[in-house]
Parts: sequence; C-alpha cells; structure tokens
Amino acid sequence: MPHLIHELVSDRIQTLHKEAAEQRVILRAQRLHRARRDVRRANERLRKVLSREF
Repeated sequence: MPHLIHELVSDRIQTLHKEAAEQRVILRAQRLHRARRDVRRANERLRKVLSREF
C-alpha cells in the first residue's frame, strides 16, 4: 500500500509540474501577443505624428 501512495503522489507531482510548464508557455504567449500589439500601436502613433510633420 505505501508503494501505491508513493506512486500516486509522484504522478500528482508530475502532473502539477506539467500544468505549471503549460501555464508558463501560455503566459509567455500572452506577453508576446501583448508586446506585438503594443508595437503595432506605437508604430501607428509614430506614423500619424510623422505624417503631420511633413
């Protein structure tokens, strides 16, 4: 019985590690998406300012 409990605990730990890794990937993807959006917005603002100057 202790072996079964140890195995269940190990499986749960592995699952938690896998879920944490997946969450890190999702968070990185969200940050990348946000950064790209911010760059697009900044480029649009810059383009507008430059078009007013000339």
